[in-house]
Amino acid sequence: MGGTSVDLQYRWRGAGVLLAAGVVLAGCSGNPSGGESPSILPSLTGSFPSWFAASPQQPEQPTPAGAPPLPSVIDDCPQVEIRAGASTLPVSSKTEQATVQDLRYQLTFTQTARQCSIVGRSMRMRVGVQGRVIAGPAGAPPQVEVPLRYAVVKEGVDPKTITTKFRRFPVAVAPGAPNVVFTDIEEDLSFPIPPLRELDAYIVYIGFDDQGDRTERRPAAKKAAPRAK
Repeated sequence: MGGTSVDLQYRWRGAGVLLAAGVVLAGCSGNPSGGESPSILPSLTGSFPSWFAASPQQPEQPTPAGAPPLPSVIDDCPQVEIRAGASTLPVSSKTEQATVQDLRYQLTFTQTARQCSIVGRSMRMRVGVQGRVIAGPAGAPPQVEVPLRYAVVKEGVDPKTITTKFRRFPVAVAPGAPNVVFTDIEEDLSFPIPPLRELDAYIVYIGFDDQGDRTERRPAAKKAAPRAK
């Protein structure tokens, strides 16, 4: 499992290829009426109670004798962080030597939220994320795809990926819109409850992962037919 964590880290670094140019794009999302530009990256934290129908409840069933104590769904719920190098995803009209003027759009995060519950001896996390599709100088298409990777990682000297989920979903972009907000909620990011001293090292990482399902989509190579003797 440790190798999986390393693979994800290297894969997600590709999302920042045009990061420097993407920062310039923040200025493209200003208010078209000439007013003050909205904040592109407010605090990446929050409970977002309106996202989730009900507050998490601590299980009422007694802990069996000799079983380790259950964590608190409030105090021990792992934190959510944006993966370094995967916080933005610029998409250009060129594949090589692209400039700021070639950028069609950029994906970026604005806020995250999480909620924990306990089911048996597993912790179930609901993780929400909000972001923006920011139109670039080259013009955004009418529909873009947002590739998101959720990963629960046990941090430490040898980081270990506990569980990970990937999703790719479409977002419509109206003609002339400077930016569009998107929202996604992962309903079931579950994992076995570890000892409480280990749970402190668990972090939920979110990042754009444009290569997340490319390998699965790629058709398997056909074997050459054997030569007739």
